[in-house]
Amino acid sequence: MHIYRTQNGWELEASQGGRIPVPPQANGRITTREDLYDYLTHIEGEAAAGSGGHALVAPIEEQEVWAAGVTYFRSRTARMAESEASGGMSFYDRVYTAERPELFFKSTPHRTVGPGAPVRIRHDSKWNVPEPELTLLVSPKGKILGYTVGNDMSSRDIEGENPLYLPQAKVYDGSCALGPGILVATEPLASTTGIHIEIRRSGSAVFSDSTTLAAMKRDPVELVEYLFRENTFPDGCFLLTGTGIVPPHSFTLASGDEIAITIDGIGTLTNPVA
Repeated sequence: MHIYRTQNGWELEASQGGRIPVPPQANGRITTREDLYDYLTHIEGEAAAGSGGHALVAPIEEQEVWAAGVTYFRSRTARMAESEASGGMSFYDRVYTAERPELFFKSTPHRTVGPGAPVRIRHDSKWNVPEPELTLLVSPKGKILGYTVGNDMSSRDIEGENPLYLPQAKVYDGSCALGPGILVATEPLASTTGIHIEIRRSGSAVFSDSTTLAAMKRDPVELVEYLFRENTFPDGCFLLTGTGIVPPHSFTLASGDEIAITIDGIGTLTNPVA
């Protein structure tokens, strides 16, 4: 089942059509509930026909957003190529094969945008790309509650210059997009689940590509387990699981581009570039 955060609160996509308003919670939060799937199932069973449909915003409450890197072979290869001049290429090769994954802080709610809102490129960077990623909604106790579409905007020239510049390449206003909603599920996604991206410029596609979760080296449960080692998340968190799609070295985003990322069974996240 899918839930959406709107300007008027949370709404549940009804099986019979439309969207059902989700009652406000005593603590003000929906997505931290450990029993989220059962709770939403109960709401749908008790509700009348859906009547919602307000404008969507990012499906995030008070969570931090974290990210995993180099979880696909394609990402490993791209990161090694972009960091060759700085001598950092061996780090990406090592982390791809290491037991411990790369995990880093990505965003806060105020830096995260939703469907239709603009993502940003850094003005001090000349090589900027989106990174389409399956994103996990994780409960305060480390349970994967659901899935959404994520865009981990990256300044590849800054990261390639020196791996220690990763926070500047990854964390800035408008550097993260989530949405359009959250697929709340009790089972993991199939390995055949497709991830697709298309970037349009002046109405025409200038880049498109696809991959599947089968190309992902790390298991989502493993990534969550490492993230929660020696770390607590009272509000839960979102975790971007890495990208298997990297535009070529010759490509960089430009203001006015439109990015559309689709994950099968979850939805399409579309954002203009500011």
